[in-house]
Amino acid sequence: MRTERFLRKNPAEWNLLIDMSENIHTNDTNEDWFEQYFFIADKGQEPLRVDKFLMNFIPDTTRSKIQKAAEEGRIRINGQSVKSNHKVKPGDEVKVVLDEAPREIDIIAQNIPIEILYEDESVAVINKAPGMVVHPGHGNYTGTLVNALKYHFENLPSMTAELERPGLVHRIDKDTSGLLVIAKTEQAMRSLTEQFRSRSIERLYTALVCGSPEEKSGIIEGNIGRHQKDRLLMAVFEDGSHGKPAVTRYKVLEEFLYVTLVECKLETGRTHQIRVHFKHMGHPIFNDERYGGDKILKGTTFSKYKQFVENCFGLCPRQALHAKTLGFSHPLSGERMFFESPIPNDMRSLIEKWRNYSKGSISD
Repeated sequence: MRTERFLRKNPAEWNLLIDMSENIHTNDTNEDWFEQYFFIADKGQEPLRVDKFLMNFIPDTTRSKIQKAAEEGRIRINGQSVKSNHKVKPGDEVKVVLDEAPREIDIIAQNIPIEILYEDESVAVINKAPGMVVHPGHGNYTGTLVNALKYHFENLPSMTAELERPGLVHRIDKDTSGLLVIAKTEQAMRSLTEQFRSRSIERLYTALVCGSPEEKSGIIEGNIGRHQKDRLLMAVFEDGSHGKPAVTRYKVLEEFLYVTLVECKLETGRTHQIRVHFKHMGHPIFNDERYGGDKILKGTTFSKYKQFVENCFGLCPRQALHAKTLGFSHPLSGERMFFESPIPNDMRSLIEKWRNYSKGSISD
């Protein structure tokens, strides 16, 4: 039996589909082969050895296992068996069968405290704490928001039968804090999914970014897609040749010499959208390790300043990004509902530290 699901190495971030086949038996060996992966290389894929290419996507494996699969004819590109040094090119169809059963993710209910701001028979609104992974995946099989949801609510619907993500219609990154709406019924799931698709959901974020944007308000546009060299990153493609359209509106709230507090409104919901767009502008989110905000990009060369910034990194040890406001139409009544989440303590302390530093420097 074959089903399709998204790769769970880094959930909800991969755009590649996997074909699953349990216990595939082949005629040329006496072994059972457990998992068949199918990938289509992006249009922007640079030539890359197939063993290195597959290491980017297959969880819980090693390069030696992939090379062994190639030696035994288990890796095929466009239908032909290839060696491990064969170069993957744009549009190539890559299939591989490995001889090790993957770890299945059984989502267990866990009594993990979560902040429920609102709940009725159709929806719940959650205020996610920073550092909490939204759903299980490679390296995070327990302790996630989904594990908590399964404990606190009964019979939550899922987007697909093949990939259990009870109640989730959207997500925010592990180190981003703030609001999520949870669907408690199939009807609510359909309604909220359509609202996200039609862009009628309202989402405002607060972020502290490095430097100061030239314009005090504006629109950041540019297709967002998987980075062509580092598959853990997303990137902006201005020419529209790759990725999907993405639009972020922003306005400056307050400036603190070398960092700026901004408000962001999402018109689309691409992976890492705010983080990628501000990185593209040259103003990454403060302390965003993945997109370069964890370096001292702006300011003086004095050692005291460097120590001050390092202290700021320690005060808020994550990207300074918070999903502050969420608005949607109730799936049953159609009533427009709005929720707001206060900025959490770590990010609030960080902002206050920069505010005091800025005031002190100006007075000097």
